[in-house]
Amino acid sequence: MPHELRESLFGLAKSLEAQQKSSEALEVKRRFETAWKRADIRLTSSRVMEAGTGPAEQPSAFGASRDSTLHAARHVNLADGTRLAYVEQGDPNGVPVILLHGYTDSWRSYERVLPHLPQSLRVLAVTQRGHGDSGKPDGEYESRVFARDVASFMDTLGIERAVIVGHSMGSTVAQRFAVDHPQRVRALVLAGAFFPRPANTEVRKFLEEVSTLSDPIDPVFVRDFQKSTLAQPVPSEFFDTVVGEAMKVPARVWRAALQPYLTMDFSTDLANIAVPTLLVWGDRDAFTGRSEQDELSRAIKTSRLVVYEGAGHSPHWEEPERFAGQVASFVAGLQLEAAVHTDVSHSASHAQPRP
Repeated sequence: MPHELRESLFGLAKSLEAQQKSSEALEVKRRFETAWKRADIRLTSSRVMEAGTGPAEQPSAFGASRDSTLHAARHVNLADGTRLAYVEQGDPNGVPVILLHGYTDSWRSYERVLPHLPQSLRVLAVTQRGHGDSGKPDGEYESRVFARDVASFMDTLGIERAVIVGHSMGSTVAQRFAVDHPQRVRALVLAGAFFPRPANTEVRKFLEEVSTLSDPIDPVFVRDFQKSTLAQPVPSEFFDTVVGEAMKVPARVWRAALQPYLTMDFSTDLANIAVPTLLVWGDRDAFTGRSEQDELSRAIKTSRLVVYEGAGHSPHWEEPERFAGQVASFVAGLQLEAAVHTDVSHSASHAQPRP
């Protein structure tokens, strides 16, 4: 049984206990113990991935057409007229998983992750407003606006609920979305996440540099910034890609997207987030520290933290297969929870009263 799936089942049981769903938690624990003893355990594909095969071990699921799909960016016009670029892969009927990139990035932030996610999921990597090849309208670029865009994006594509995966700024947007639209979130994955309160010292220092930027932005500055998010090497071609994507962001958006972090504070609202939440953090992250991860863990009662030793602020860039595996196993856990809930409810409805 893969380590990621064991983690997912254990974390799911703890999450259900936090939600006071004791019967479901007991059932997950029972299945966890069974899976631990039987490495060949198999659950139906509609409920959970086959436990003996990790997502990074499924090359047969990905053909040449998959690679071409990754680079066939689409566009959608939101209700307010903003045009967003995105890519989509996987089963249109699968669990929707929406990937939100970090500050000055684009959907291509997940380019190394996408090939390792199972085709059973409906994965949509979005380029948020002001970034990449999406529209760059005048106006505000704070988390509430980005979160509103996510809701509009889902409306346009007919998605009712989704697992929201966010990195850095995208994790703030994911938190905001979960607060503003709780009924539309199935679960959260927050990588390199900030605790949503006025910016920490490192972010304030960076804002001082950003406030002086003008177009065209110095490529050396952009490269230095992207390099500062890393603690381990990534392929040079990929690094050049993320630098190129950041170069598409105008100076006004560099400022407008970062400025709100000076005053932003919806930390007390995190207590209202009740969905399973996975926190992923590299212990060499130069922008957000362990203390912020601990605060997030305390604030979101249904969360659990996974630490990537030796990784920086962008763990999904540095360890894409591991990250994809944990996202896939996390979603598999959600499918298991749904199956367990259905089984428990079915059993309860057929229980005979004692004479």
